[in-house]
Amino acid sequence: MRDSTHPSSLSTLQPAPLLLGVCDYPEHVDPASWPEHARQQRALGLRFVRLAEFAWSRLEPRPGEFDWAWLDRAIEVAVAAGLQVVLCTPTAAPPAWLVEAHPEILPVGRDGRRRTAGSRRHADLSSPAFREASVRITQAMAERYGSHPALIGWQTDNEFGWGDTAQGFTPAAQAAFQAWLRGRYGTTDALNDAWGNVFWSMEYSDWTQIPLPGQGVSASSPSHVLDFMRFSSAQVAAFQADQVTLLRQHSPGRFVTHNFMGFFSAFDHYEVAAGLDFAAWDNYPTGTLGALDEWKLLDPAFALTYARTGHPDVTAFNHDLYRGLTGAGRGLWILEQQCGQVDWAPSNPLPAPGAVNLWTAQAWAHGADAVTYFRWQAATMAQEILHSGLLRHDGTPDRGAAEVAGTDPARYPCVPVRNRVALLHDYESLWLYGAQPHAQHLNYWAQVFTYYRELRRLGVDVDILHPDSPLDRYDLIVAPALTLMTPERARHLRAAAGHSRVVFGPRTAFRTASGRAAQTAPGGLLAQLTGARLQNFDSLPVGLPQSVGGHRADLWAESYVPEDPATEVLHRYEGGPLDGEAAVTRRGLVTLIGAHSPGLIGEVLAGALRAANIPTLDLPEGVRLSRRGEVTLLQNWNAQPVTWCALELAPVSTTFLRTAEVQARAAPHLHPSPGTPPAASAEPRLREST
Repeated sequence: MRDSTHPSSLSTLQPAPLLLGVCDYPEHVDPASWPEHARQQRALGLRFVRLAEFAWSRLEPRPGEFDWAWLDRAIEVAVAAGLQVVLCTPTAAPPAWLVEAHPEILPVGRDGRRRTAGSRRHADLSSPAFREASVRITQAMAERYGSHPALIGWQTDNEFGWGDTAQGFTPAAQAAFQAWLRGRYGTTDALNDAWGNVFWSMEYSDWTQIPLPGQGVSASSPSHVLDFMRFSSAQVAAFQADQVTLLRQHSPGRFVTHNFMGFFSAFDHYEVAAGLDFAAWDNYPTGTLGALDEWKLLDPAFALTYARTGHPDVTAFNHDLYRGLTGAGRGLWILEQQCGQVDWAPSNPLPAPGAVNLWTAQAWAHGADAVTYFRWQAATMAQEILHSGLLRHDGTPDRGAAEVAGTDPARYPCVPVRNRVALLHDYESLWLYGAQPHAQHLNYWAQVFTYYRELRRLGVDVDILHPDSPLDRYDLIVAPALTLMTPERARHLRAAAGHSRVVFGPRTAFRTASGRAAQTAPGGLLAQLTGARLQNFDSLPVGLPQSVGGHRADLWAESYVPEDPATEVLHRYEGGPLDGEAAVTRRGLVTLIGAHSPGLIGEVLAGALRAANIPTLDLPEGVRLSRRGEVTLLQNWNAQPVTWCALELAPVSTTFLRTAEVQARAAPHLHPSPGTPPAASAEPRLREST
């Protein structure tokens, strides 16, 4: 049973308020400053501190010799100020003595070069010596602090895969990969058949012949890449499971989570999150804005409008993704929240006034039960000197501290998020897409994000889920890039289409579980569902668009042949090699979209939402709605005021409304109209955030 201090606990009748905390590194500053820092933290309204994340060398200065005195004192100081504690296992930063004793733990990169100590994540997860040392420090910490009354939970490690370290290229990793393949396939003949190794004479007769992918003259087989990604993901999951087991054993009643990174792709987050109480992620909105530039989804000049806030849908997508990792209905935590400029993007502007409050409110509206600001005091040493904190280098409060001080957690009740639309996301499909993208500037994330962004533009809240998750309670299910299909998954989706509308995007069911092409994609396993067969696909160079239904398709267009009398053709291509061929089809409750066109996707999704009786809105650029419980958070991410439904929205601000009041206010703009709004009242009760 979880401790009653956990924000998602059901032990109280009233929903718990949003918890606010901070990432603190007391080992970085003079211990004499600790009591004043703790006092300041509590005065800001913070409830907990996150400690010991990278402190392995201080906790275990020599093998098997532990120094707890400084951490004992740091916790005592926090408790004396009325703060609780989240502790981290420090295994993301192995100490120099471990590297000296076991140099084989150092990772080898894709380029074949062995890394050194002097940064972080410099360890191979396939190394037995590293795994043994990680278990030792985790067990020692859990035994010492696991029952401490101020401890509310644990963060395992830190940002798995950071620095391109989720895939290992050491001899130990290769041996472990070969053993994993043997366990999966049993015989090399079975592996050769699954991978199609007769192609280019790649057939293996012994497991030791199998190399790691990415080291050859040209691209590796996509099946080889897929299984290596599966193996690597299993290594991350097993490493974390060792820690989770120890923490459960020695620290009962405390939550266990991990801080994932936005849009990170190098392991299956659903697999790695399976043993956690809830997922967490590290939210840096101005830094992750670069994803839109990478995907060519925003004009560079237009992207500057979000330089000081980040893009609302980029941040929202990751909130929804990580909220869904451990199942719909659970919350999430933000274990690192930007509170000033970052130091790792190509450029690092100061956030706009109000941005920190906007990010906090948005996180809550998308299911966050806690927000942890990074960091307390700006570092005066090492790699993060230019990264901001709530305090400046000289210890004076920075701009973010004033916004945190003005945040009232009681205004943010932590109730479950309940949505009617599900967007399906699958890491195996992502890996296969990435192994052979076939289109410049179009990758899995860009395709999936386009569908998500169109839903958010229509004022629709979204759950992002694994495709094999329960889907019974959703009225619309959107699968933008579900390219890997298995018989079991196909049956699951056919059952979902019996009660819900389903929209599929390009490349649906194009691959089998082994990574080979399905010979009748997207027929075959989904033929009865889609009623259409893939005819042609066209990878469009930048500047060579394809017209379809009055819209412009860029980068990708695929056409279909209807194979069922009940299949309707909603849109056809106009001009070009695909002229007259079906671009969008519908059979019953199932729609199939073949063109990568935001305008077309938005039109089709709007129609599906209306058919499902889910109201939509035409929101202005940079204005978004997010609903949690009976509260709707209206957000303006623009640097200028915006008028919406007769409401004047200040720049970079949030407005809290009752959800029913939003419907009344927006009734003339809703599609379909909900009917005549209640005659009651007066203006909705608006509450501006500080």
